[in-house]
Amino acid sequence: MDRIIAAKVFADIAVSGSFTATAERLEMSRAMVTRYVEAMEQWLQVRLLHRTTRQVTLTSAGERCLAEVEQWLQQASLLEASAAQSDKLHGKIRIAVSMSFAYAQLMPALSGFMAQHPHLEIDLDVEDSTADLVAKRIDLAIRIASAPDSALIGKPIAKCDSVLVAAPEYLAQHGAPTTPQQLAQHRCLGYKNFERHVWHLQQGEQHEAVAVHCALSANEATCLLRAAECAMGIALQPRYLVATQLAKGQLVELLPQWRPKQMQIYALYSSRQFLSPAIRQLIDYLSDYFAQAQWQQNAD
Repeated sequence: MDRIIAAKVFADIAVSGSFTATAERLEMSRAMVTRYVEAMEQWLQVRLLHRTTRQVTLTSAGERCLAEVEQWLQQASLLEASAAQSDKLHGKIRIAVSMSFAYAQLMPALSGFMAQHPHLEIDLDVEDSTADLVAKRIDLAIRIASAPDSALIGKPIAKCDSVLVAAPEYLAQHGAPTTPQQLAQHRCLGYKNFERHVWHLQQGEQHEAVAVHCALSANEATCLLRAAECAMGIALQPRYLVATQLAKGQLVELLPQWRPKQMQIYALYSSRQFLSPAIRQLIDYLSDYFAQAQWQQNAD
């Protein structure tokens, strides 16, 4: 059997602690995962894993072998990358990204990148919650934050401005707020989190914190975008998501002189993982691509 694949299976199980989870992640049957583990143990002549009906853990020999196996896999990746032509990227990149950014901006960006590199595969892990890059074997995370996770490394690839928006139909019926405090009198659409619905807005040195009433809240931005389009209330949305609707007049920007805090969009990867040429080229491509995006031209 292929020893490199067997090593990848063993390294993955060491993180997942489950034959089934590893089988799903590596897109193979559970029986095949078992065969690869048995092949690794036969090759190394040691028992690598303790297996019970409830859990899978490393044996002491497995713990000793894991670091060397991971180093060997990195060396194999380096050898493969150096042998391949730089303009012919191969393999798979697993990316964690929010639904809203994937839908509105990442898909058009990846379309061009994948057209340039037809032998490359992209696997998206789409969720608004923060994924554990190591546990889920994520190669690259696209995250929006005021500061990146100190445990990760990477680079900012775009700025993220947010804007207050509402549908013309909503404004015709309820009027438009002329001050931040008037937002408290309107139906608002809130992003669900662990805090109260308080919107922080700034104009120069002035700062306003407004407790708003959210008639509808959700944990995903595209749902709130659709609600705003349906004239259900005022939403605080990232500009990258509403730029098209604003340009077409489907939504109207409110209180444009008052801005929420600007954040950065980061391309992040775990310092424990090897950064392949494909990932490095993708990060550079995304940075260049978003620098030319129209919604970035309005960012401060």
